[in-house]
Amino acid sequence: MSDSRHIVCPHCHAVNRVPAARLAQNPKCGQCHQPLFSGHPVALTEATFARHIQRSDIPVLVDFWAPWCGPCKMMAPQFEQAARMLEPRVRLAKVDTEAEQQLGAQFGIRSIPTLALFSGGREIARQPGAMGAQEIVHWVEAQRG
Repeated sequence: MSDSRHIVCPHCHAVNRVPAARLAQNPKCGQCHQPLFSGHPVALTEATFARHIQRSDIPVLVDFWAPWCGPCKMMAPQFEQAARMLEPRVRLAKVDTEAEQQLGAQFGIRSIPTLALFSGGREIARQPGAMGAQEIVHWVEAQRG
């Protein structure tokens, strides 16, 4: 089944195999029956981060942010809008670096917000600073070729 993709559920974190042709047809998780794509970024923790990055066959765009960060708060609705524009081609996720300090340290996050694009289990691009929804979409598409 080379035409299927592994998609990690944003709700229960189960790995689902979805035919590529069905990605845009609102597939549901086989375990919890919730939608696999909701147009909202998924909040990742140290416990769920690796599964989403390593097991997902679609790229994952992670917003490393903190609740006290003004530019992060300004970018949050833009990132939310970008999720609606990029799914199901790309999963958008958020990591609160205040709550998940180990993840911020592991990836050497020096400024926030920082966007990191992961594909095939590894980071392929990084962009510090707040961006608008269209800028986020264009940046991701430029990285994907």
